[in-house]
Amino acid sequence: MIPRYARPDMVAIWSPETKFRIWFEIEAHAADALADLGVIPKEAAEKVWAMGSRAEFSVARIDEIEREVKHDVIAFLTHLSEIVGPEARFVHQGMTSSDVLDTCLSVQLQRAADILIRDVDQLLAGLKKRAFEYRNTPTIGRSHGIHAEPTTFGVKLAGFYAEFARARTRLLAAREEISVCAISGAVGTFANIDPRVESHVAAKLGLTSEPVSSQVIPRDRHAAFFATLGVVAASIERLATEIRHLQRTEVLEAEEYFSEGQKGSSAMPHKRNPVLTENLTGLARMVRAFVTPALEDVALWHERDISHSSVERYIGPDATITLDFALARATSVVEKLIVYPARMQENLDRTHGLVHSQRVLLALTQAGVSREDSYRLVQRNAMAAWNGKGALLDLLKADGEVTRAVPAAELEKLFDLSYHLKHVDTIFKRVFG
Repeated sequence: MIPRYARPDMVAIWSPETKFRIWFEIEAHAADALADLGVIPKEAAEKVWAMGSRAEFSVARIDEIEREVKHDVIAFLTHLSEIVGPEARFVHQGMTSSDVLDTCLSVQLQRAADILIRDVDQLLAGLKKRAFEYRNTPTIGRSHGIHAEPTTFGVKLAGFYAEFARARTRLLAAREEISVCAISGAVGTFANIDPRVESHVAAKLGLTSEPVSSQVIPRDRHAAFFATLGVVAASIERLATEIRHLQRTEVLEAEEYFSEGQKGSSAMPHKRNPVLTENLTGLARMVRAFVTPALEDVALWHERDISHSSVERYIGPDATITLDFALARATSVVEKLIVYPARMQENLDRTHGLVHSQRVLLALTQAGVSREDSYRLVQRNAMAAWNGKGALLDLLKADGEVTRAVPAAELEKLFDLSYHLKHVDTIFKRVFG
């Protein structure tokens, strides 16, 4: 995690202090359940809560113990015993380290998902506002980067809104999948701990019980979670790439907000670069890079190994912190995006009517000309217009083969921009309801 690309709320989820607090809550809730079952004294469970709930766990002390014992959970339990006293011997009864580690990770990922979902909600709000603002603003649609047919800038943004609405649905599903608890003991058989303890801890932490935990929560759940983050990151990159292209000098239909006093280049004072969306492209690549290790964590040995542990210590914080930052930055870019409708119209007109070629093609076929001949006639005139020999409409009017099928007056009607935009409201209704 790099502080430059981190926000406090998400960082706090992965702090040692938060982790050890969650570990304590897992152990204390388990102690309550064990006390209710008569496995440990009620007074012991009460003492654990009384002492631990108001304690400030010392990260430095736990690290000191771990340097000696070479085991993080044992180091924590040793420190907890220093706080609680003799009653701490009843803590962790029948449990194994993975019960604490995996359940804690579920809580952290669940909390991280909540922040990411809120982030997406904010981005959706920004996209919706700007989409309606430019609902009927004509712009050229491009395929392969080349002018194709007209659309509106609002329709472009509506498409991104629909994509991030799907991202929200995926994040909700990923949150549900990862919200599981495992308190099943060594190799997951509940031999030394009653399954009701797991149910109690799960309920207290807002989780559900993992049906078969084997000793660890199956890592396909985590792989699905991080894969979802990767897809969300890919959507961010698509949005960023669109804006980067639109900001190119030759296009300049939209650009990132450039604040007073901002500098674009150390060498060229005129530069206004798409630095935020370029940054988003890089951040998206990093989030996607964490997907493959998560997938490779699925195949653990037998009931457990810890080959996943080092991976998750990286990707848990880094993927969620980076995506949180990227979503917030994307929202800011959208909200402050400078849009140039006049330049959009200028670019629409740049190809002298070529954007209407399909309408002419269809009109010729409907007038009885074969599709092959219709295509030949339109392409012949379109290439002449492309090479600067005149506007497409004028060239078509001068082509006898064309006007024999479609008179000049009818040709003129085929060059109406509003024809291409007549279903914008239908698209908006599909997206926004």
